[in-house]
Amino acid sequence: MDKPTMHMLSVQEKGGETRKTNQYIAAVAAAIGAVAAGTILGWTSPALPQLEPPKNTSEFIERDIFALNDTNTTDILINSLGQQADFLLDTKDSSLVSSVLAIGAAISALPVGVFAQKFGRRPTILILAGPFILSWLLTIFANGAGMLIAARFFAGLATGGICVAAPMYIGEIAETSIRGSLGAFFQLFLTVGILFTFVVGGWTHWRTLSIVSAVIPVLLIVVFWWMPETPQYLLGKNRRHDAEKALRWLRGPDADLTTELEDMQKEVDNASRLKGGILHMLTNRAPLMAFICSLGLMFFQQFSGINAVIFYTNQIFASAGSDIPAVIATIIVGVVQTIATYISSLLIERAGRRILLLQSCIIMGLCLIILGTYFKLQEDGSNVSSFGWIPLVCLVLFIISFSLGFGPIPWMMMSELFPVEFRGTASGITVITNWMLVFIVTLCFPLMKNAIGIYSCFWFFAGFMIVCVFFVFFLIPETKGKTVSQIQTILGGKA
Repeated sequence: MDKPTMHMLSVQEKGGETRKTNQYIAAVAAAIGAVAAGTILGWTSPALPQLEPPKNTSEFIERDIFALNDTNTTDILINSLGQQADFLLDTKDSSLVSSVLAIGAAISALPVGVFAQKFGRRPTILILAGPFILSWLLTIFANGAGMLIAARFFAGLATGGICVAAPMYIGEIAETSIRGSLGAFFQLFLTVGILFTFVVGGWTHWRTLSIVSAVIPVLLIVVFWWMPETPQYLLGKNRRHDAEKALRWLRGPDADLTTELEDMQKEVDNASRLKGGILHMLTNRAPLMAFICSLGLMFFQQFSGINAVIFYTNQIFASAGSDIPAVIATIIVGVVQTIATYISSLLIERAGRRILLLQSCIIMGLCLIILGTYFKLQEDGSNVSSFGWIPLVCLVLFIISFSLGFGPIPWMMMSELFPVEFRGTASGITVITNWMLVFIVTLCFPLMKNAIGIYSCFWFFAGFMIVCVFFVFFLIPETKGKTVSQIQTILGGKA
């Protein structure tokens, strides 16, 4: 029997069983920031097609009638057409609106990590609601490409920051037995935000979508305002009474906090005796291995081919003989991803992190190989019409496998792997790396597709998944049910 289980049993024997309700409440409150980030990430899918120049006038009128389906007033429609005509994005502007988000996210990640380390996780998350709201206000009142690009930049600052602060907060407020389940909330709520945007944006004008989305960061402030700071941060600032008060709220009035509070204090005391910073992290085995594992997980998350598969969703549906509209196909993928991520949050404390990561890279790799082979045969002129169901099955399996493993787990383990003194800086660098990889993959994938064909792109990403199997098997530790100290011992090669 491992130490965390023994500790839980000893706590229950003393009649001090913890309650988990408030931990779930606090995690959900922080994860509203992930919903806000999801709406930002999903916005371009329904919005950009409305902002692109129409092929002909009849298409333009048809599109705006659809967007203004709640009115028959000719004057309003003409005014709308006039405004839209002054506000269409050319190819360059459209590209900037899409890509500037990643730049903003990469810029904000490290400063937000440092800010959270110095001033606290709670105020950091609350402050990040500001650029979220500002980005939506700029979008709602945008009168040209410049305001939209600025809006997406501020959206990137907020999204990159929340990717650092929210997982850090959730990881620190959760007790060991449910840390994995709560840690999966970030990716789960991110997918909820994306799905929400696909559903609302599929049948509304982009300004209406922006107005609805602007409510989410306001909701973040209203709900998260009442949540406590993390006990680890408070102990690090020598505020033991406040830390005990926060832990009491999180664990319940009858919980025996003595052992957990002392363990936290020891971790904080050990951290205060060590020098933080990048140099120390890179010259000591345990934090270095944590850094390698975290960066590696983010690398393979982006080079799993998820963007390639999502990008080719409509073609995969068409290959199956489906005439489902693109909007519906996108929503179907969003629903599958959300459900699978929710299942991951239920499985992660039962199955463990490593097995979910391993199934993820193995199944995704096989799906990519099959997809590449199918589209290669199709391009060579082979009759594959009777096998059109194969890429559709691969698409669904790929999305489910990604959502069970490499979707949520890298974000969760980012806060698990690092001791408290490195958590802010390391999380910032990891998120910067993630967004740089997003930018690179998004930029290069269309070029690769044109140069070597979609089938070669699928095989290219499948190669990374093969390498990923060895990376996870030999380097990634199982963190299920382990404290920060135990994880550091494993990473340091002492276990």
